[in-house]
Amino acid sequence: MTQPLRIAMVGTRGVPAAYGGFETAVEEIGARLVDRGHAVTVYCRNASGEKREAWRGMDLVHLPALHLKAAETLSHTALSASHIALTRNTDVAFVFNAANSPLLPLLRACGIPTALHVDGLEWMRDKWSGTGRSYYRFAERFGVRNADALIADAQGIADYYLGQYGAPTELLTYGAQIVDVAASDRLAELGLEPNGYHLVVARFEPENHVDIIVRGYQRSSSKLPLIVVGSAPYAHRHGEQITEAAAGDPRIRFLGGLWDQQLLDQLYSNAYSYLHGHSVGGTNPSLLRAMGGAAPVLAWDVGFNREVAGTEAGYFATPAQLSTLLENAEADGAFGERGEHLRERARNTYDWDDVADGYEDLGRRIFAGETIHARAAGHRITIPRTRTREQRLT
Repeated sequence: MTQPLRIAMVGTRGVPAAYGGFETAVEEIGARLVDRGHAVTVYCRNASGEKREAWRGMDLVHLPALHLKAAETLSHTALSASHIALTRNTDVAFVFNAANSPLLPLLRACGIPTALHVDGLEWMRDKWSGTGRSYYRFAERFGVRNADALIADAQGIADYYLGQYGAPTELLTYGAQIVDVAASDRLAELGLEPNGYHLVVARFEPENHVDIIVRGYQRSSSKLPLIVVGSAPYAHRHGEQITEAAAGDPRIRFLGGLWDQQLLDQLYSNAYSYLHGHSVGGTNPSLLRAMGGAAPVLAWDVGFNREVAGTEAGYFATPAQLSTLLENAEADGAFGERGEHLRERARNTYDWDDVADGYEDLGRRIFAGETIHARAAGHRITIPRTRTREQRLT
């Protein structure tokens, strides 16, 4: 019988998943690894409310973090890595977010093989100033030099790391929750009906283009309301600009941050269209959630989104383009069929069991001594030029 592994999952807010894609990935992957006989420990950030000791078979360790944009993730991961070093009961660590790469040497010093999930191209996010952008570039390079394996969730990210650093990555995407029969009983709480609204779910950060979506919707003659779910945890002024711009349009409703996952599922699954403005990440879990719920998708025109949604989605890069897409969608009586095709694409391509297979195989390989160090160390690194947001929109 193959030896089970003691696996640590580090660098996210933890589980139960209630915030974003990383947390959902940790929960779905970790629970499946437990089912296969492995011992999984998830490091969670302290927050108000109940602190469970276990969830879906995973052991949970709660540690504090500095609640600052530039230090929250790194401070929590530093405590997590220290805890792992002190307890010495870990065979393999999966570390999420390239920003956490400076903590990899501590794990390596303890003889713990590490796989770093690099996430998207964080240095391209507009929320980071010159200092933050420089740090993320440094963290990328440091991760390449110090991780035993790199995990990319999209082919575009894998291509970037291979071309930029000569570093191979494991292409491990996310899974999608498939909803074949959509419940709708809770929509009445929001005064909504199935197929009676357009939906956007995103943090109010410039690279998620909620402002472009709002402007495009305002230009349209859409009869269905636009429901906006999200908040601006670190980009307060940008969030205020979005709500101010929409203030004169009664068709637009802002629900703020919504953490009720059952209600969110119903919003996704019953939307006439899901508007997806994310542009600098890899495979985005919100997009997969919409596809799994058979929501027709209109997405920002970038390679990551085309890789996930393919030809069944509509794509936009300006308010005018989105306006036209929305008007055409409402005039198309068969528009909902696009969502059904997207659900089948998600069912056939984004399966959590397959993703867990990849993590289990990778964990076993790095535990056995496989590493990318030698290959990555000899590659000459060049620093890509930062483009402004205006340049990226052209």
